[in-house]
Amino acid sequence: QVHLVESGGGSVQAGGSLKLSCAASGPTCAMGWFRQAPGKERELVATLSRNGSATYADSVKARFIVSQDKHAFELYLEMLNLKVEDTAVYFCASKIFDTLFSCHPNFTHWGQGTQVTVSS
Repeated sequence: QVHLVESGGGSVQAGGSLKLSCAASGPTCAMGWFRQAPGKERELVATLSRNGSATYADSVKARFIVSQDKHAFELYLEMLNLKVEDTAVYFCASKIFDTLFSCHPNFTHWGQGTQVTVSS
């Protein structure tokens, strides 16, 4: 069982920056960031595969950067040029190993979330 704890959320003005961190209690196969705005469904923001490949939602491409420190079991999300529409609760999620060389297809472990509020 992997426990995930997010930190780094807060309130900023539009155009500002924040860096989120996610501390995992142990090794994971792949990780990702999701967000959920009030009244909206949870959406994928960025993922990082076990080989280090990153994917991003179109809405955050060129503004957000996902990275990790594998030795420290930490995942990061650097958010630049924040917009009001980025306001949401941000969740860290992880995939477990399905086999020695592959990940489970679904994100099975989730953090409690951290609030990001961007004001105009």
